[in-house]
Parts: sequence; C-alpha cells; structure tokens
Amino acid sequence: MKKAGSRNPVFMLDEIDKVGGDFRGDPSSALLEVLDPEQNNTFSDHYLEVPFDLSEVIFIATANDLSPIPAALRDRMEILELSGYTRDEKKQIAQRYLVPKQLVEHGLTTDHVSITDAAVTEIVDHYTREAGVRNLEREVANVVRGIAVKVAEGESFRAEVRAEDVGEYLGPAQYFSEVAERTEETGVATGLAWTPVGGEILFIEASRMPGKGNLVLTGQLGSVMKESAQAALSYVRAHAEQLGIAVDFLEHSDLHLHVPAGATPKDGPSAGVTLFAALVSLLTGRRVRHDTAMTGEITLRGMVLPVGGVKEKVLAAHRAGLKRVVLPERCARDLVDIPDEIRSTMEIILVKRVDEVLAAVLEDHLAPMFEQPQMVVSAQHPV
Repeated sequence: MKKAGSRNPVFMLDEIDKVGGDFRGDPSSALLEVLDPEQNNTFSDHYLEVPFDLSEVIFIATANDLSPIPAALRDRMEILELSGYTRDEKKQIAQRYLVPKQLVEHGLTTDHVSITDAAVTEIVDHYTREAGVRNLEREVANVVRGIAVKVAEGESFRAEVRAEDVGEYLGPAQYFSEVAERTEETGVATGLAWTPVGGEILFIEASRMPGKGNLVLTGQLGSVMKESAQAALSYVRAHAEQLGIAVDFLEHSDLHLHVPAGATPKDGPSAGVTLFAALVSLLTGRRVRHDTAMTGEITLRGMVLPVGGVKEKVLAAHRAGLKRVVLPERCARDLVDIPDEIRSTMEIILVKRVDEVLAAVLEDHLAPMFEQPQMVVSAQHPV
C-alpha cells in the first residue's frame, strides 16, 4: 500500500478456511483485528510497530467450507454463498470461454475444429461431476489436445466434434445415472446431500434378516445420522399398524441400514426422510419411485423439519436425471434461489409430515416379488 500510494485497495484472501495455527503463530487471531472495521483504523503491525489505518480497505475472503473458520472471525464477515452451476450454465461457459481458450493454448483455430453443444453436454454429464468447471476445462483440454496431435501428425479427423466422438478422445464414460437400477428393489431410497463442492445424491439401502430386533448401521455414518435412523425406526415401530406393517415385525428380525460409498464420511439430519422411506419400502414391499429424491429431518411426532443446501441438492437431483424432489414445506423460501429452467423441468413436492412423504415417493402397487400368485380354478375340478 505504501508503494501504491493508496489506502483503499481490495485484498483477496483465498481459501481462508485452510488457515491453521501452530507453534509459529495463529494467523486467524491476527485477522480478527484486521477484518474488524471498529478497530482496524488503528491497526498496529507487530513487525514494524507502526499504527496504520485499514478502515478503507476492502477484504474479500473465499472458502469452500465455513465450519473450520473460527466463530469470532466468521462473525466479522458478511457471508455470500455462491452455488454451483447448472448444466446450461456450464455449457455456455465452455462454449464462450473454455473452448476458445484451449484452442489458443494448443495452437488451433476454429478452422481446425469446433465442439458442438451436444458434445459439451456429453462431457458435462458423463465425464465430470462437480459444482464448478475446473474438471470440465481439463476434459475439454484433453479433447483439444487429441485433435492437436492429429493435426501435428497429419492424420485425417472430423472437424466437428459431436457427442458420439467424445469417447474417442476421453475414453469410456466415467459417470452415469444409476438411480433407476438402484431403486428396482424394495428398501432402497434416493436421498440428497450437501457437500462443500455442491450437492450429491446418495442411496440408502435397507435389508431384513432373521435376528433379535437389532438395528445395524454401516457406511461410515456420523452420530447425527445414526440418531436419525433410530428416530425413523422408532416412528415405524410406533405406527406400524397405520403403515400396514405387522406390529411384531422386529421380534424375530434384524434390520440393516447401509449408505454406499463407505469410504466417504456422512453425517447430518437431512437424511431422516430417506431413511424412513427406505424402511417403510422394505417392510411394506412397495418400491420407492426411481425418479424421486428426497431430503428432510424427521421427528418422533412425524414432522418433517427444514434443512439447508436446498439449491445445491435440487441441482444434484437435476444432474442425476431425476424428475421429482420432495422437500420440507418450510424450505419453500429457498426455492427462489433455484433457476427457472430447473424448476420448469422438475416437480418439487413440499411436505409437512412423513405420511405425505410416503404418499409422494412410494409406488401404489407391491413389487413383483411380493405380489401373491393368482389361483387358477378349473371348472372340471372346483376347489
């Protein structure tokens, strides 16, 4: 600032959630005074021991996760949450900026090659899974690099990269929608989770086996998520008759709830309705609709409480090809953040109680393996 001769610059503090303290000092403690507009007008540098006015400086900090930031430091900031991009936004960013940038960096022009919108959509859907566009740029670079090699070697190639040509440069698809396959059986429900890099879908699987009434929970679940599973089971046991389940269903059985991707830690209360739907699906023989995902916290009274990260979760459901999302009624205020093109293509169902959840997510008929075979009666041999 002394060299610039100005006291009102903009400072960018990148990845402030990665700041850590050790025996050499604690940077977050120093930032308390720097970022506080009530006292940074007389900030004193401990190296120069000279007071300096920082009140006119604009500090912008970035973070992927707010939880590691000390509460006192977080209290001195105005927090603006930026959500992930939609599929259409990624396509526009790629065509306007990423593709031209990579063509220049690899010595190519639009005369050599052009990448169609369908090819970009193919890369977004089947080769990347992220909230931003960092991996998308890498994959676009791989496609352009493959074409640059052919140009350098004098090989013939198609000047227009179409969706069916992407596999030639990037190999087999890395991601595909497995929702329909997962939910073909009873006891499997599709949930929604928030992560620092955007929303994700998750599957909750329930299984029943002979036992003594125990509940087994696996998938590296946190304590809050385990408590949600216990609450879901307690509600099912207390209202078994109304749900069409035998009252003594747990007397000679054990239940196992598993959340795949066991290497990834999972926690939070928002999987409550998904756990409940998986249990009821297993015990009633009715499958969860394969085009539906859900999120929400449940209580022992059967209420569905609001959760956070609604926009990120809905975008994750849209990326996975789902058509319906079940949300708590009190999350209606968060729907204004969801882009219009997403809301127009998805059915968003707001619920207040768990019985509304079941009406929205369970199929009306029993799964084929639970249907009773019809008895054929012959006229010559009546039964």
